[in-house]
Amino acid sequence: MAATAADDEARFAQLLTGLVNRSGACLAGHRLAAGVLAGVIPTAAALPSSGDVWEVVTLRNYNTRLVVLSTALLGVAAGLVGSFLLLRKRSLMGDALSHATLPGIGIAFGVMVMAGGAGKSLPGLLAGATLSGIAGVLVMLAIRNTTRLRDDVAMGLVLSVFFGIGTAVLRMVQAMPQASAAGLESFIYGKTASMVESDFVVIASVAILAAALAVLLFKELAMLCFDEGFAASQGWPVLGLDLLLLGLVTAVTVIGLQAVGLILIIAFLITPATAARFWTERLSAMTGIAAVLGGASGWLGASISALLPRMPAGAVIVLVTAAVFLFSMVVAPARGVLARTLRRRRLRRKVNRQHLLRAAYEILEAEALRRGPREPVVNAPFRLEDLQRKRVWSARELQRVIRTEAGRGHIMEAGGGRLRLSEEGFGEAARITRNHRLWEVYLVTHAEIAPSHVDRDADMVEHVLDADLVRQLEAELRERRAWIPVPPSPHRM
Repeated sequence: MAATAADDEARFAQLLTGLVNRSGACLAGHRLAAGVLAGVIPTAAALPSSGDVWEVVTLRNYNTRLVVLSTALLGVAAGLVGSFLLLRKRSLMGDALSHATLPGIGIAFGVMVMAGGAGKSLPGLLAGATLSGIAGVLVMLAIRNTTRLRDDVAMGLVLSVFFGIGTAVLRMVQAMPQASAAGLESFIYGKTASMVESDFVVIASVAILAAALAVLLFKELAMLCFDEGFAASQGWPVLGLDLLLLGLVTAVTVIGLQAVGLILIIAFLITPATAARFWTERLSAMTGIAAVLGGASGWLGASISALLPRMPAGAVIVLVTAAVFLFSMVVAPARGVLARTLRRRRLRRKVNRQHLLRAAYEILEAEALRRGPREPVVNAPFRLEDLQRKRVWSARELQRVIRTEAGRGHIMEAGGGRLRLSEEGFGEAARITRNHRLWEVYLVTHAEIAPSHVDRDADMVEHVLDADLVRQLEAELRERRAWIPVPPSPHRM
């Protein structure tokens, strides 16, 4: 019995110890989770106050002023240069160049350390990145001009090979006993908050120079982007202009390493230009809008990062540019998704209305030919069934188009399931039918379209005719002796 009691006491002590350990572990887990959530989700005390917001907006803080102005100028230059890069169909060039700069950063650091310096001088590191980027450009041009490989293959090779070399070089310089390579990885992801006045001077100078060159050589770069063969036939130095464009891309990429890093700089180069493309059809306007969007994205992203210190500036800038891109893609009036959808819907409704009126005119014309007169009658009624057989419409779609034309005063009810064209509707139907037949004659006579396909092809084009185009087509048909007479004037029955 004594042994049994001792055993029970031992098991109870073990169970109690286990409960205490478990409760301690749960408490530690709760504390760890609270710490993680506190680091990810800002509390009310961590949110910026109105005074902090005003200080960032007015740029009163010296470090904030350097960072915001640097990223804004970088965004302007990236928007301008990125526009030509986008039109040149080399969107990945910035990505390849940014990865090609990594070996230069590591080599420059090692050289400066062996020369007795600290190794972290930004001008020295950027000089090494520039030389490495130029080497990457030359390799890409050599692959493009001496082989049959496409540009994307050359860019993929340079990106992967140079980035692999850069990673190996960084590992080697970090192992140097007399060097402190901590912080070199910031060039991969960017470290905007560490900018000082000398960094701002370098970034601002290169950004302003790159933007100025892009503006001064606007005509030449535009010709290079749109018609390289024509530019070469006119005696323009196409290879020199290509190298100049790549040099501008390299300059913007190198100065952007400090702000957004070599991985995210491609977004800063391409996204503002792509967003601007949705707003306009003109190149000059596109480059201007891209510069504004790039500068605003850099300004706003750096400001948000200053208000939320836990958020890295490079990532925030890229997220802001992505938001600008999404907004432009949806609501831009020139090429946005919403505007394009509305235009397609309006065109589809216009096509349906014109098909309805032409079908009505052809029904009246066929009835007039059957009765004897060769001219259709304005007020003659026609059946709804005949109209529906002319076009493959659902009953619902046909009723919707009829209601639309009735609201325009072109068609009206005649009773007994019949419809009637108004005088205005008859004139519009005659004009639409005449346009269609003009296109039929032109396509058969001069475009060598088979007669069995001409009605379908005329249907695809006739709805975009305006008055000037009709007069021009009539004049051309007269000159080629393919004139189609004006439809006979209607008479009332």
